[in-house]
Formats: sequence, C-alpha cells, structure tokens
Amino acid sequence: MPAGSVKLHSIKKLGEENNGFDEDPNDAYMMMGNTKQDTKSPNKKKEAAIRIGFFQLFRFATCRETLMMVGGSVCAFLHGSAQPLMLLVFGMLTDTFIEYDIELQELLDPRKECINNTIQWKNQSVWTDWLDSNNTDKMKNLTCGLLDIEYEMTNFAYYYVAIGCAVFLLGYLQISLWVTSAARQIQIIRKMYFRKVMRMEIGWFDCNSTGELNTRMSDDINKINDAIADQVSIFIQRFTTFVCGFAMGFVKGWKLTLVIIAASPLIGVGAFVAKLTGQELQAYAKAGAVADEVLTSIRTVAAFGGELKEVERYDKNLISAQRWGIRKGLIMGFFTGYMWFIIFLCYALAFWYGSSLVVDTQEYSPGTLLQVFFGVLIAALNLGQASPCLEAFAAGRGAATIIFETIDREPDIDCLSEAGYKLDKVKGDIEFHNVTFHYPSRPEVVVLWLSISYNDDMHLIIVEYFVKDAVCNLLCVLPDPGQVTLDGHDIRGLNIQWLRSLMGIVEQEPVLFATTIAENIRYGRPGVTLDDIIHATKEANAYNFIMDLPQKFDTLVGEGGGQMSGGQKQRIAIARALVRNPRILLLDMATSALDNESEAVVQEALDKVRNGRTTISIAHRLSTIKNADVIVGYEHGRAVERGKHDELLERKGVYFTLVTLQSQGDKALNQKARQSRSVKSAESIMKNKEHTRQVRDTEEEVEEQVEPAPVTRILKYNAPEWPYMLFGTIGAAVNGGVNPVYSLLFSQILATFSIPDPEAQRREINGICMFFVLVGVTSFITQMLQGYAFSKSGELLTRRLRRMGFHAMLGQEVGWFDDHRNSPGALTTRLATDASQVQGATGSQIGMIVNSLTNIGVAVIISFYFSWKLSLVILCFLPFLALSGGFQAKMLTGFAKQDKQAMEDAGRISGEALNNIRTIAGLGKEQRFVEMYEAHLEAPYQAAKQKANVYGACYGFAQCVVFMANSASYRFGGYLVRQEGLHFSLVFRVISAIVTSGTALGRASSYTPDYAKAKISAARFFQLLDRVPKIRVYSNEGDKWPDFRGNLEFIDCKFTYPTRPDIQVLNGLNVSVKPGQTLAFVGSSGCGKSTSVQLLERFYDPDQGQVIIDGHDSTQVNVSYLRSKIGIVSQEPILFDCSIGDNIKYGDNLREVSMNDIISASKKAQLHDFVMTLPEKYDTNVGSQGSQLSRGQKQRIAIARAIIRDPKILLLDEATSALDTESEKTVQEALDKAREGRTCIVIAHRLSTIQNSDIIAVMSRGFVIEQGPHDQLMALKGAYYKLVTTGAPIS
Repeated sequence: MPAGSVKLHSIKKLGEENNGFDEDPNDAYMMMGNTKQDTKSPNKKKEAAIRIGFFQLFRFATCRETLMMVGGSVCAFLHGSAQPLMLLVFGMLTDTFIEYDIELQELLDPRKECINNTIQWKNQSVWTDWLDSNNTDKMKNLTCGLLDIEYEMTNFAYYYVAIGCAVFLLGYLQISLWVTSAARQIQIIRKMYFRKVMRMEIGWFDCNSTGELNTRMSDDINKINDAIADQVSIFIQRFTTFVCGFAMGFVKGWKLTLVIIAASPLIGVGAFVAKLTGQELQAYAKAGAVADEVLTSIRTVAAFGGELKEVERYDKNLISAQRWGIRKGLIMGFFTGYMWFIIFLCYALAFWYGSSLVVDTQEYSPGTLLQVFFGVLIAALNLGQASPCLEAFAAGRGAATIIFETIDREPDIDCLSEAGYKLDKVKGDIEFHNVTFHYPSRPEVVVLWLSISYNDDMHLIIVEYFVKDAVCNLLCVLPDPGQVTLDGHDIRGLNIQWLRSLMGIVEQEPVLFATTIAENIRYGRPGVTLDDIIHATKEANAYNFIMDLPQKFDTLVGEGGGQMSGGQKQRIAIARALVRNPRILLLDMATSALDNESEAVVQEALDKVRNGRTTISIAHRLSTIKNADVIVGYEHGRAVERGKHDELLERKGVYFTLVTLQSQGDKALNQKARQSRSVKSAESIMKNKEHTRQVRDTEEEVEEQVEPAPVTRILKYNAPEWPYMLFGTIGAAVNGGVNPVYSLLFSQILATFSIPDPEAQRREINGICMFFVLVGVTSFITQMLQGYAFSKSGELLTRRLRRMGFHAMLGQEVGWFDDHRNSPGALTTRLATDASQVQGATGSQIGMIVNSLTNIGVAVIISFYFSWKLSLVILCFLPFLALSGGFQAKMLTGFAKQDKQAMEDAGRISGEALNNIRTIAGLGKEQRFVEMYEAHLEAPYQAAKQKANVYGACYGFAQCVVFMANSASYRFGGYLVRQEGLHFSLVFRVISAIVTSGTALGRASSYTPDYAKAKISAARFFQLLDRVPKIRVYSNEGDKWPDFRGNLEFIDCKFTYPTRPDIQVLNGLNVSVKPGQTLAFVGSSGCGKSTSVQLLERFYDPDQGQVIIDGHDSTQVNVSYLRSKIGIVSQEPILFDCSIGDNIKYGDNLREVSMNDIISASKKAQLHDFVMTLPEKYDTNVGSQGSQLSRGQKQRIAIARAIIRDPKILLLDEATSALDTESEKTVQEALDKAREGRTCIVIAHRLSTIQNSDIIAVMSRGFVIEQGPHDQLMALKGAYYKLVTTGAPIS
C-alpha cells in the first residue's frame, strides 16, 4: 500500500489528541449548566460515577442480539487483519518493480546481453580476467526476460481488488450487525426506563428534576448506544490491526522492528502533553465568578450604577484566561511540531538502518524493509485511533450507571401495581390521624402536623403555601403519610389506581395535554361517551364557550393548554374531574388564577358540583368558601383553628385577618370595576391576553433559531490581529507542503535500491536521510509559529468578545434578566463557551484551509510534473478518497445527532408526561402514556435499523476505496513503466503524493474545531450585542436637571411583569409624596409594594400611567442620572465579594470616594464602631455575598452604601424584616438618621416601624385602598385599623 494512506492516519492521530475542542459536548454542557454544586466536586462524582462493568452494558441482549454481536466481532477481527495483509502484497510489488529496474539498468550497459534468461557479458573471455581480479562477478544469478512487469502488476491488481472487496463486505457486516443489535437493546432500555420512571412515587420526582430526566432519556441513553454499537467493532478492528502489524514486523524483520520501537516512546510524550485544555477553563473561572456574581446581583449593580466598573473588573480577570489560552496554543503548536519532528526522525532512522540491512548485509529485500516499517507504523497509529473508542465506553458506562440503577429501583408507592383491595361502597369519610409529613426533597422542613376528620363539604384555608399541596398529595397517595383513612380503611392498604379513580382534582394551574378538548376530558375516565362529556361540560359551565369555538370539542388546546384562557382551562379541568363522577372532589385554589368575571363563572360551576360529594377545597380567596361546613385555618403547617365562617370571624385569628384584608381589597376593586365598565367583557380580555401569550411563544421560538453569523463579521472583530494571522497563515502554508515532500523523499529512497554502484547508493541514502531531518526541523518551526500566532489572535478575539458581551449584558434592562433563558447561569455559560468557540471560525480555521490547499496544490504539481497520465488516473479516485477521509472522521464523532431527530416525537411525549406527572398520577393515566411512548419508539428503531445498513455500507466503502485506487494505479503504472519507460520510483511518487493529499483533504474538515458551532456561537453573541435594551443605561439621552428635589407622583400606574403577562401586579396605583416626606406602603405580599419601588428605579417602565419625578415623566429621564439620586436598602442586601470599604464605596461609582467619606457614612449607619473591632477594619473581606457577616451587619453596610451616594430619595424595602429585635433596634436608629431631609419610601411588614411616616398607603391587589397619616387611618376604622388592633401579621 502506498505510504500515503498510512501517513494520513498519523495526521488523524494528532487530530485525536486535539480533542481540546470537543471532548464530549454533552458532558461539558451538563457540567456547566447544572448547578454550582456540581462544578465544585467533579472529582468526588467521578469516582462513583461508573459503577457498571463494560459487559453489564449488554444485560438486555437476547440470544439473537448476542449472535449478531459475535458475528460482528468476527468480521471486525478479519477486517483488522486486512491492512497488514495488504502490506505483504505491497512488499512483493515493490520487490518486483526494483528487480525489473535493476534488469533494465544492467541491460543498458552496452557490454552485457540477455542469453538464456540470464544476463551475460557479450564476449566473456575478454572480461573474465578483469572480473576475476576485481572479484565482482555478481551477474551469475541475474535473470532477464522472465519478468513481464505488466502481467505481474495485473496479478497484484487482482490481489488488491480481492482484499478491497473482502474489506467492503466485512466492514459492512461488522458495522451493521453491531448497530442493529445496539438499536434493539437501546429500544428495550428506553422502554424499561420510561416505564419504571412513570411508576415512581411523586416524592422521587421532587428529588429528580424533570429536565434532568429528559436529558437522561435522550443524551444518556444515546451515550450507552455509542458505547455498545459501532465503536465496539471499530475498537476490535483497530486492535487487531495493531496486533497483526507488530506481529508482521517481528516475523519479517525483528531487528528493524526493535529499532523503530525504541524510538516510539518519544512520540508518546507529545501525545500525552496535548491534554491541556482544562487549565484554560480554570483560568477563566475567576472571571466567570465575577460575571456570575455581577449577574446574580444585577439589580444592585443597576441601582448603584456600577455597570462600567464591573466591566473593567471582569476584563482584568480575563487577562489570566487569555494568557493561558496563548500558552496553550504555543504548547499545542510545540508538541504538534515536536511529533512531526520525531516522526520524520524516525523515518530517517528507519530508512538509514533498514537500507544498511538491505544493501550491506543483504538480510532484507527492499520489500521486506517497507513491510516491516509500515507494519509497525500502522500498528502504532491504529493503537492511537483505538483510544477514542475507550472514551466512548467510559461515557457509556457512566451514563448506564444511573439509568440501570433507576430501572432496578423499586418505587415506594407503585402506581401500576395490582396489589391492594378495593371497597365495594364508598361513603367518603376522610380522617387524618396525627399526620406529620415532609417532602422527600426537603426532609428538614416538616410541612404538616394534622389530625382532622372531614366529610361532606370541607374547606381548608391556608396561610402558608406549602401545606395546600401536602393535603391533596396525601389524599392522592402521592407521598406516604402517617395515617389517612377513607371510611375507616388506611389508604395505604387500598389499590392505588382504584383510590385515585375515586377522586377528582382541580388544581390552581390546571394542566391540559396537547390534544383536543374532548380528548382532554376523556383523560378523566377512559371510554366515556360524547353525551357524558357534554353533560360534564354543562355542569362545569364550559359547554357554551366550547360550542362558540369553530371546531367545538375538536379544538386543539395547544402545548400545556396555551391556546385557552385561564378561565377556559379551569372549566375544562373541572369537566375532566366531573366526568369521573368522583366520590371525593379536591379543589386546590381552583379559582385563584382567574379574573373576577371568570371567577364568578367557575365558582358557580363548582358550587353546582359539590352537592353529594365530599369536597376538600383549598383557598386563598375566602369569598369562595363562606358556605363550607368546616373551615380549617392553617399556619406554619399546623391547623390552628376550625369551625364555620361566622364562628371563626368571632375568634379574630388567622381567618379574621385574611378576611378583613381581602374584603377591603374586593370592595375597592369592585368600585374600580364599576368605574371602568366600558372595559370589554373579561372573556375578550382573556382572549387578548392569550393572543399576546401566543405572540410571545412564537417570539421565543424565533429567538432560539439563530442564523449562523457571516464569517466576515467575525473577522471584522479580529481585524487588529492581522499580523498574527498573516504569520500563522505562512506557517500553515509551509506545513501543508510537508506531506507531498515526504512522498518525494520516500520514492527517492526506493529508487536508490536499484542503483548498481554501492558507493553511490550509500551516498544517496545518507543524503535523503539528512533531508528527512531537515524537513522535520522545518515542520517543527512552522507548527510552532502557526500554533502561537493563531492562538494569540484567537485569544485576543475571545477576550474582546467576552468583554463586549458582558458590557452588552449589563446594559440590558432588568426585565431582560427575568427571562429564564437569561438566568445568570445561562449567561455565564454563554460568556464562557460561546466566546471561546468563536475562535474556531477565524484563526485556526484559516490555518486549516490554507494547510489543505497548499497540501493539495503541491501534491498535484509534483504528480503532474513527473507523470501527467498516471496523475489523471489517480485523480479519478480523488473525490472518493476525500469522501472516505471525511467519512472516517465523521465515524469517530459518532452518529448520535441523527438519532436525536428521530427521537423527537417520543421525546415530546416523555417530556409532557414528566412535566405533568402530578396530573397524570391524579388521573391514573401512567399506563396510557407508557403505551404512547412505546408506540413512538418504533419509528426511531426502524430508522436505526435502516441506518445500520447505510452506515455499514458507507463504512465498508470508505475502507475499501484505497485498495481500489491502488489496484488501478499500480496496474497502470506497470503499463507506463513497460511501454513508456517511466522510472518505477515515479509511480510510487505520484501515487503516494495524491493519495496522501486526498485523505488529508477529507480529514481537514474533521479536525478543525467545529466550524459550524463557531458560527452559531458567534451569531448568538452578535444577537446579544445588537439587542437594543428598552431602558438604556449607557445612553446620555434623557432629561437631567440641576436642583433635584425628590417630588414623586404615581399616576394610575398599571404593570405586569414581562415574564408573567397574565398577572396584573399594579392595577392603577395612585399615590404621591412631597420632597422630604416619608411614604410607607403596607399590604399583603404580592400586592405590588416592591414593584412600585422598581418602577421608580426604572428597572421597569409602567405599562400604562406615569411615574412623575419633579414634574418629569420617568420614561424621559436619563437613567443613570435618575439612579444616581436614589439610594436603596433592600430586604436581602447584596454585598460583593470584596472588602467592607469597597462595598461602601460601591454606593457612588461616579467619583473617587475618600476614606473620610466612608467613615462618616458608616458612623451615620451605626457601623463604624463594629468595623473598628475587626482586625483588618475596613479591609475585612465580607465573603461571597457577605457570608462572613451577620444579617444586621450586612444591613448596616447596605445603609452606609446608600448614604454615601447622598441620595435625594431613599428606598427602604423591608429593611429590618429579617433581623432579630436587638439588631432591628440598631438598624432602625440608623435608618431614622438616614431619612432626615430626604424623600423616603418605606415598605414594611411590621406596623410598629412605620407609624411615624407622613403618609401610610395600604395596598391590596395592586392599588391603594386607603392612605393618610397613622391617626387619620386609625380614625377611619378601615383595613389599617383592623390590622393594628388585631396585631395580626400581614402575610
């Protein structure tokens, strides 16, 4: 076989080591994306991550699969021995050529002739004496005329074709058998895994996020697939080649083999050091930590105008990452160069020593020399290529660990089991006996102590949020309780599916499945008739609106019911619960998410259906449950009071507080509603809302699909580095020329073996070996140049992009950060990975292209120069060679991506099932989803079987193409040597030049860092840079005025958060405050107190209405000017990971703050004395997020930070709520001092802290229900009065 194709592998091996770029994209992603805890202890995880042996991966294989795998392995073994076999042919072929050439040279001598098939002197007697004296009668055994070169070459061509066909067949079989058997096993694993997950108790889902389970269903199982499919057969094949190659070397010529082996450890060193990438990410970690800290506390940064300061701090930390990247490039370049250098030195050594064995001692024929040399080389390279397979095996075992453990786990509450008894008649008496309960995911929080009995109609009012679910979950036997009885039977003894079939649940946020309305209602009970459905919808007040829809019951509700309004979804869910005809109805805040009109409709429906059923309803809105038989009030997980509506009002406890607050709010709302009767009916509003929601959904989808960025734009950002890129390109060009030069030298060596004069032969060989060394040195220098230059330009680009990206992120409005896609974790990941991937599209990519072009260019020039006819024949094969090279590169990365598309439908079902697992469990529909999922697995399985054949054929073709090319070109070469007197070394020269460049062409595409990935990363980055924020921090536009007084007015402000457009937070807020006054907001949580503060800071702008500041509309005021006049102290003050002094300085980023200023501010904040007791005083580091300090201390630092700005407006958002009494007193004093002479807005939960405010505004449902000073409000005897007199907490 021509040297070329071998050489190639060696290139690939470097590429392998280059795995710097894509170790395993999934892994990296999961590491980065998950949570912070993960990244801290990868090592701990790693130890235990693989608890499964390699052969255990095949535990689901049946006999048929086992047979397929055995067959595939045998084929792989035979295939592996084909390459060494080809070398035997190649050696004989070379010997034939050389023999023929020697014969030609001898006959060129006019004194010799061919007689009786031996070469003899023309007139022997004359020469005999001279010969005797010179002792050079070598001619005795030289034959002539017997060797028909064309005939011999035809034979060799047949050998090649035969081996090629065998390889095609074996390659096809080994791949298709393994892939098919893997597909079957993977299908079994998927089915078993999903079935087992659907059987798990709900508590298990609390501890395993659905996102993680979805990833496991797709990625992890794909990893197992990679580990048990084609990779195994490829590994067997490569390993066989390795063994056979060495065996051949030792059998044919052990001396030379030992010499080559002695030099090979030097190559190993290079391969070992190339694994440096990890360091770069660690170096970035520091900058990443800064980014994470800043993005997590973006509101604080925005409030204090620290954006540019943070960008600088981030940039400073990027320097070390940049240094590492450049160092990595240099080291990688150094070692790549070093490897080439060593490889060329090995060539020189092997040929020098080998030729002495051929020429001087005549132990070897030239053919044997090539067999040994290439045998050992191929063996070494195949060993290198087998290593990625081992990585795939390890990844597969790691993934299988968790999946197999889940498959083996027995659920605590098995919902698909047949066990348990069923009662004949159910009355519906439910009793809870001493139930204590906590969620498995938070074992330290006990949620519920409970002992009550219910029947008929019973209501819980819950103060604390957790509890409500807890009660419902117990009833649905989601987690296991103390003892809950139904008609006197412990529910743990009952059959689960049967028990759940007795209950109908209507939840606060009902889950609909992505199908039609009728199907959704059918989920309630299988096999119901349309009449039943119509009856249920009539009872649920849903019939009329369904009949108004164009497709009536066949209307699709969209993903998660997204096409329906809240009220419509609720009523469909009620119909679904009713169609079961349940004995027990559980209503979990069924109306809380609705606006008033829909609430009335839904409430009416519920009242209708409660009759004759035990109803447990959980409510926050008390108006909905006045007429219940029993009302139980909860606080902190204990039932604190129970009784009828009137009894509880007299007790003035929890229930009373809630009722007073809510009824006030309701009254005021109703008045408002009367004023704005012109508003269209609620349904239409809901529809508009729905419309906006759909628009938003489509927007989201659009945003995820990014067009890859044009390379020109990426290069524009890299323009300042053009000198580096120029030098890198020169280096790359020289490197590209190395391969063809190698084929020149190689064929030159073969030519020396037919030189008759030993002296000349020796000289020639030494010269060529020196030339090899020279090429090695050149290659070493240019590889280093290329590596350094491109990494330098690439790292500077990465740093520039990271800085610009971070700058752009901090310039976005605060609302942008609410979107889950822009969570701090996602953004820091984007800075870490996207920015560094962009390099792949510039420097190294250009290097790759130049490298391949020069490689091919030089090769083609050389080959056409020496023999254009032979070149044309081989060029016919060039496209195939390039294809096969590219294909083999693709093989190594695996074909998992294609499987993903096929899995999408099944993935959608599993995703819907896992996300809505509670609803499915409540409806008892697990089995149905398992069946749907299994049905959808059929398509991917068929696709995989089909793929196995295609893939096997492609692999076989890629492997056999080289053999075919050789057979044709050597046969034609023989013809040219015979007919046109072409020197045989030129045949080798042309063939090896073109074959090497062909495969290089194919591989070039593969071992560039992923080019497409780079363009998409860049596109995402540019999307960020191009986004124009709604509230622009960096712009200088907007009003500024010299005498800022702090006169504030909210005029009819309405507001919804952009991420929750269906919840109206502010509902027409009207309140004003004069300069120097203090305004206090009180009200239950979620009534819009903090939101009003955020509007003032311009984190958001109101949807309707205005915020007026000194007569200027807030949307017209310059953002940074406005924020510079406002100081804020929030409930949870966020401190940065630096010294106390620096944290206080952060309050004013517009000037250099002196130490005296810091001290005077901290004296005002009652902080100075405490700081002076610390050993490092103001230089004490506060730890990450201020973790080294107590809450009171943090609060006072935050106050000092607010004071140092000397703000005209001070915002105190529950500044003392989190403190104990002692610290509260100190902090309160500090606050009172800070308030002097400033406009101040206070938000408080404790009424004692706000009694001396100028204006107290009581808020409910997003607007003010009463306002005025303390005494005036007490005289009103309204909501505020009740709050103060009952002393009830507002929660």
